[in-house]
Amino acid sequence: MKLILAVLPEKAATLASDQLVAQGYRVTRLASTGGFMRRGSATLLIGAEEEQVETALRLLREARQQIRGDPGGIAIVLNVSRFERF
Repeated sequence: MKLILAVLPEKAATLASDQLVAQGYRVTRLASTGGFMRRGSATLLIGAEEEQVETALRLLREARQQIRGDPGGIAIVLNVSRFERF
């Protein structure tokens, strides 16, 4: 299991989360500011199986490319040692 942490401009995050959810990914969105972008952004927490990571990253890139004028985004892929759903 992997956790993708993605920070995108607001509009790109909205588009990306809609596309990810439509593809069956579980996405949690957090409002965030500061850091390298210094403006309103959103942090997406995306749970994915190993084989789903590249597709999720592609969807994030495509969403970012569709929104022009804002700074870029980042994605960090982390290993998850344990996952429980309540």
